[in-house]
Amino acid sequence: MGKTEEDSLQIQPIGFVRTASRFKFDAPSQPRLDGQEVNRIELLPGRQFELALQDLEGFDRIWVVSWFDRNHHWRPRVLPPRGPAKRRGVFATRSPHRPNPIGLTCVPLLKVEGLTLEVGPLDLVDGTPVIDIKPYIRTVDCFPESGLGWIDEIEVEEQTRPQYRIEVSDQAARQLSWLSENWGLDFTDRAFGILRRDPTPHRTRRVLRLENDRYRIACGAWRIFFRIEGDRVVIDEIGKGYSDESLLAPGYEKILDRDAQIAFSAWKNTIGPSA
Repeated sequence: MGKTEEDSLQIQPIGFVRTASRFKFDAPSQPRLDGQEVNRIELLPGRQFELALQDLEGFDRIWVVSWFDRNHHWRPRVLPPRGPAKRRGVFATRSPHRPNPIGLTCVPLLKVEGLTLEVGPLDLVDGTPVIDIKPYIRTVDCFPESGLGWIDEIEVEEQTRPQYRIEVSDQAARQLSWLSENWGLDFTDRAFGILRRDPTPHRTRRVLRLENDRYRIACGAWRIFFRIEGDRVVIDEIGKGYSDESLLAPGYEKILDRDAQIAFSAWKNTIGPSA
């Protein structure tokens, strides 16, 4: 007798991703090919995974099959971050909002030590469950002449379109420096990369147009306010994502970067509106 729709599959994590990307905005849409970051995959003990990892060293890359545990809903048509604001069928995209939120990432394998795999750049946030690991085999997995569908047009357009230049005002520079020095926070690499490529309003890129030709990009718990002047993106100031009332209200203790946002607000008040 065949399976019915009510039947479920049993999937258990074999380990978890350990990376500096704390929230979705930190993680790129795809791993950076030129990135030098080192991340870890920690497998669970007591499951004989030490034996399962034998012979994996020697492969330059591996496939990491993950579970997007923070996505609880899927959409049949999604808005990709690249290109114009046009919805695409989810099966024609790499969107994490899928019927089964399974991720597939090809990543450099740097070292295997016990139950820990050191890997290169990842497009996953810290704590993402890993459900399988497979070796990347270039003679089987690589098809460099394959068509890219709708992405072909985006690739051509991005190659021919000049990038925007980023200029940071004195005020924004002071704010970014304060966040980095006092809280170890720096979200500019990801944000500036998006703005260099295309700073125009786009929901998936988290860019919103405000009044008086100003724009805002959401960076997790933080906001960057900017203007577009020709081929320049001028960063005016940095803001927090939550109001003082929300940050101080009972029950909101788990807001991302809550303490840093409270301190940022207090710091701004002490040095005046120009900061």
